[in-house]
Amino acid sequence: MDEQSGSLLLEDYSLRPGEVVARELGSDAEGGLTGLVAARLLAEFGPNELRAVPPMPAWRRVLAQFQDPLVYLLLGAIAVALVAWLIEGREGLPVDAIAIAMVVVANAVLGFVQEARAAHAVAALARMTAVTSSVLRDGERRRIPSAELVPGDILLLEEGDAVGADGRLLLSASLRVQEASLTGESEAVLKDAAPLNSPAPLAERSCMVFKGTAVAQGTGRAVITATGMQTEMGAIATLLDATVEQPTPLQKEVALIGRTLGTAVVVIAVIVVATALLVSDIQTPSDVITVLLLGVSLAVAAVPEGLPAILSLVLALGVQRMAKRNAVVKTLSSVETLGSASVICSDKTGTLTRSEMTIERIMTASGGSRVTGVGYAPLGRLEIEGGAAPEGALLAEQIVVLSGGSLAGNAALREAKDGAWEIQGDPTEAAFLVAERKLNVDDRRQRRFERIGEIPFNSERKMMSTIELDHEHGGERVLITKGAPDVLMRHCTRIRVGMAVVPFDEVQRTHAHADVERLSGEALRTLAVAYRPLGADEDPQGGEMLEHDLIFVGTVGIIDPPREEAAVAIAQARRAGIRVMMITGDHPRTASRIAALLGIVENGTEALTGADLDAIDDAGFAAAVRATSVYARVAPVHKLRIVDALQADGNVVAMTGDGVNDAPALKAADIGIAMGITGTEVTKEAAAMILADDNFATIVEAVREGRGIFDNIRKFLRYLLSSNMGEVLTVFLGVVGAGVIGLGGGGGELVLPLLASQILWINLVTDSGPALAMGIDPETDDVMARPPRRANERAIDARMWRGVIAIGLVMALASLLTIDLYLPGGLIEGSQSLDQARTAGFTVLVLAQLFNCFNARSETTSAFRHMFTNRWLWAAIGLSVLLQIAVVNLGPLNVVFRTVPLPLEQWLVCVAMSSSILWFGEVRKWALRRWG
Repeated sequence: MDEQSGSLLLEDYSLRPGEVVARELGSDAEGGLTGLVAARLLAEFGPNELRAVPPMPAWRRVLAQFQDPLVYLLLGAIAVALVAWLIEGREGLPVDAIAIAMVVVANAVLGFVQEARAAHAVAALARMTAVTSSVLRDGERRRIPSAELVPGDILLLEEGDAVGADGRLLLSASLRVQEASLTGESEAVLKDAAPLNSPAPLAERSCMVFKGTAVAQGTGRAVITATGMQTEMGAIATLLDATVEQPTPLQKEVALIGRTLGTAVVVIAVIVVATALLVSDIQTPSDVITVLLLGVSLAVAAVPEGLPAILSLVLALGVQRMAKRNAVVKTLSSVETLGSASVICSDKTGTLTRSEMTIERIMTASGGSRVTGVGYAPLGRLEIEGGAAPEGALLAEQIVVLSGGSLAGNAALREAKDGAWEIQGDPTEAAFLVAERKLNVDDRRQRRFERIGEIPFNSERKMMSTIELDHEHGGERVLITKGAPDVLMRHCTRIRVGMAVVPFDEVQRTHAHADVERLSGEALRTLAVAYRPLGADEDPQGGEMLEHDLIFVGTVGIIDPPREEAAVAIAQARRAGIRVMMITGDHPRTASRIAALLGIVENGTEALTGADLDAIDDAGFAAAVRATSVYARVAPVHKLRIVDALQADGNVVAMTGDGVNDAPALKAADIGIAMGITGTEVTKEAAAMILADDNFATIVEAVREGRGIFDNIRKFLRYLLSSNMGEVLTVFLGVVGAGVIGLGGGGGELVLPLLASQILWINLVTDSGPALAMGIDPETDDVMARPPRRANERAIDARMWRGVIAIGLVMALASLLTIDLYLPGGLIEGSQSLDQARTAGFTVLVLAQLFNCFNARSETTSAFRHMFTNRWLWAAIGLSVLLQIAVVNLGPLNVVFRTVPLPLEQWLVCVAMSSSILWFGEVRKWALRRWG
């Protein structure tokens, strides 16, 4: 095996007998591998796991927190402050540099901790979904972690098992495997150990089982042929390596803000420093230091130091709220991205549907009825047209259909301790048990019949039969058969009509075929039921030879019903202007029916198939994606192309799914959403968000949360930028117009309106608490009543920039006029000292920014509406006011920040001057509401 192992894993084992494959892999079909051989193979091939991206070391994750344009600006400001401190002679501590560095470090710690928490939540979810497998080792049956499976292991399969690796079947008994996670097919696939005659597509390799699928019925034994990345799941996972992840809209926006502010800082600093050098008498190094400190103060004023930290906190709080709604978000920015989604591409099976096959219609000779209720809970009834219950001949026929279908199967239905109903075995067979229980005839059927034989289903016969003893008729032996209607009818010569049996003539056959066509036209899967009493001389072990001269009873229509909550969620998504698309590997007619029931498309809308998409060129493909919302029988490459086409049209695409076939598209989408319960490990790895409850409705709450977060981000951006603009313009206009307001010193000496330490204080006091409180502001408008934000729409648009500049200018003028009010000379004659005037101007700027909190909550709504809904904002403002009182009146802080106490009348003047920002904002909003 050592010499061949590298090439064997690439072969098509479905074309050779299983025993031959087992020998080639060096295994014993009866006893399995020995423990020593298994250990050696595990060392050779490695764990049976998909290749994971190596975890980023902690030190790299810490450094990643500094890879942000805004942080780069702050680091530059620290460097300038340190240079100035060195030139000044290193007197005392570099307070400015230390203070800015503390802000940068605090932001890095916050981002690191929050992202680590999200990673731990995902890791815990992965541990919950770890699977085990039964194998033969040393001739004994053992249950081992699936990660320890190796090629050559003999895998034992039973109902409910997860298939741990790819394998070639050696034995199978009524084995059906749910392969929806790999192929998208919602119905369990019948398996047969016989080799294929020719190569077949993945979904048709009946003698193979695959990693990531689940056994729905029967038993089997397989020799493992591939593990880890060599499996079919691994082959799909490799597509992820070629998919380039794109930055989210929020990441792009923050990067743009950083570049914009960086350019603004450089331009403003150069202009102001150059102006200072021209208008001032620079004679000593101290004068140069003063100019450098001016540059530092401008950098500090222009950059909202708190923005990265506040952004991380707001998103982290959003992540916590999402976790309470059963959504685990792997990256902070993904919350906002989902809020920007304009298209949600969803898988069908298990995501939009319940994965609980349900009988919806029953058609017999005397008519038809509808079965109410969905899922495995036996709650519902049979109804004919008008809502009445069937009776007489119709009821008798339909009891035989449901009881016969229940007998001709191996599923089981039971009520769990928590009151939930669950099944074992094939979901389609379980559908008969559920419907039968709704008629309350299951107990009688169980007492009446006793199984004494079985003719298993196979893909050639498309039927299954059981032989039962009928205790109500003296132990009479009865053959009961269910199968594909067209096949089963060919074995029938009679038909049940009420309590009578009549010939199955052309009229009856035409009627029965019409019933099947009607059900198929409603996108229902069809199964028919028939029976016949066996003669006394017939051998019950006669197998297929017994399946003749049957009595046809009727046909049922089965559907995997849509989730009720999904229909509500889709309706809300459409109200929010979000397009919902279904992309599935299931049958086109079924996909169209489910999509119509959920409100994705109108009744009668046809689905496009993968074959249809392959037949059109790129331009036609793009046009089809714009016009069509339901796709069926698609491959992973089609899903990727659909996502790419949507993104090329400027859409922000969210992709939901639970199967491996969804994973490449999940990673390519702007945000991938995986199912936490039914989702495969590769899908969870590719996704940005995991729904712990597999509930599509949770996505709508995530959209609402994301939109609310984006609104709040705009609020605190509006607040931070306009407030910092006020600081920049105060310094800039104060330097340029120093002589006008009486700020110029004698002999051309440069006098700043605000010191660098005071500006830093303003940022720390007013940027952090109030901005964070606005980041958790309650929803003020119905965010789900407006269309999604366009992919090219900026968080800070032209109108916001105009408002930022206008508010900043008013702040600067109010602060500088207050300084002028108290200084000798200037426009208004004053008599106070420079420290007194500067303290008053400093206080006006702080209070103006706090008044600006109310302005910034909305671009057009009055600040006096919903003013008291955010108690955290009021608490933050109150704390900021107390801190400002302290910095003005406490002696130690007076020394550090070069402030002096202000009397009460000067405080009242400061409040009046700073409130001008609120009144200006109200006038501006009134104008915007009236003229736009």
